[in-house]
Amino acid sequence: MQVLERAALALRMRQFGEAEQLAAEVLRASRTDTAATSILARSLIAQNRGGEAIAWLQKAARRSNDASIETLLGAALGSAGRRTEAIEQLRRTTARQPPFSPAFQELAGQLANSGRLKEAIAVVESGLAFIPESIDLRVDLARLYLDNNERVKAGAIWVNAREMAPGRVEIFIVLARVLLLDGEYESAANACRHALGLHPHDAMTRADLAACLLEMGDRDAGEANLRSALRSGPQLLGRTTYALAASSHGRFFFRPSAVAKFLRAERP
Repeated sequence: MQVLERAALALRMRQFGEAEQLAAEVLRASRTDTAATSILARSLIAQNRGGEAIAWLQKAARRSNDASIETLLGAALGSAGRRTEAIEQLRRTTARQPPFSPAFQELAGQLANSGRLKEAIAVVESGLAFIPESIDLRVDLARLYLDNNERVKAGAIWVNAREMAPGRVEIFIVLARVLLLDGEYESAANACRHALGLHPHDAMTRADLAACLLEMGDRDAGEANLRSALRSGPQLLGRTTYALAASSHGRFFFRPSAVAKFLRAERP
């Protein structure tokens, strides 16, 4: 296998240190290799070292006129704390033709992280005007609407995205959360079940399913799902405790240790 192919595989396997080393090896032999520059930059950004990728990406952007490299440059600038420069770079990239959807996503993310949710929403909406078939942009827009407490708009987009991409598990996970917040427990439970069919080990979604079942009065099934969720690790204790205590058909305990003991007990 060629070194560049090994670097790409390491990146896909999230072995970022190895991907960085292999990409750097390629660049030592050919400093203008755009693919190696991209792998190096992604690896560095994933390791919170985006600043180290900026010079490489700036040179590659000047040579290649490549929207993906420009988008990575914006991500690296943001990772390095140079948010204003990152947003300026990404605005230039989103103005390119043909439109490049990851640039819209990255720009929206940078704006949202700066607390500029309405601007982020406008960016994704403009991206969808150019690329209406993009499921990724629809998913991002729905998440932004949810963050902006516009649950009705978010729910409508999730329903549409679910019909367009029935195999995308994250769509069903967040749709279930929206429906749960809106008190549509049966629909939320169905969305949770579909998500768990695609990704059965998602403990957070199982806890959401349990919350729906408790609200629907099915205490035995709800508590069984909470126990299953908690078995994934102690980090789920807070979520399972809340689901058990907040439900109109749940249980209340004075101490977290009592909740943990109850949920970890085997039930007939």
